[in-house]
Amino acid sequence: MSKQNLTKLFLDLGTFVALLIASAPHFTGDAIHEWLSLALGGAIIVHLLLNWNWIVQITARLFAKVAKGQRFNYILNWGLFASGIMIMLSGLMISKTVVPFFGISLPENMSWKQLHELSTNITMILMGLHVATHWSWITNMLKRMLVPRAAAPVISAPVLSMHRKDA
Repeated sequence: MSKQNLTKLFLDLGTFVALLIASAPHFTGDAIHEWLSLALGGAIIVHLLLNWNWIVQITARLFAKVAKGQRFNYILNWGLFASGIMIMLSGLMISKTVVPFFGISLPENMSWKQLHELSTNITMILMGLHVATHWSWITNMLKRMLVPRAAAPVISAPVLSMHRKDA
């Protein structure tokens, strides 16, 4: 397993768990919800950078013949990106902790809260599809990491000698 794939796996698993935690502000409170969500934005940027070659390759071949499901993954990923941007923007606009921490006060507007909730719901659906489409990669990576490889059997061949035994 390559070091980059291992990094991607741990980053993605950590990001997914953080997303689940951040999605429950009634359990974590506003402060953890907002700061963790801000950190998620950074993790997503790292995720995009680690997968940048794939993004560039698929973008270049988008309208050409591409492998089964790659066009769907590409569109799904852009949907996730757009909904993630909407979550971050609307979240900052309704922030009770992060934005005031920097000395900024914003007027309350319930439209931002509604947009935040809608984009969160859309993101959760898209994230479920994203995980489902990458499920075989996830399970294969976990198997490689958790299940030790069997050692290759040692095949011994008869030793041939150029020396005569009766000499």
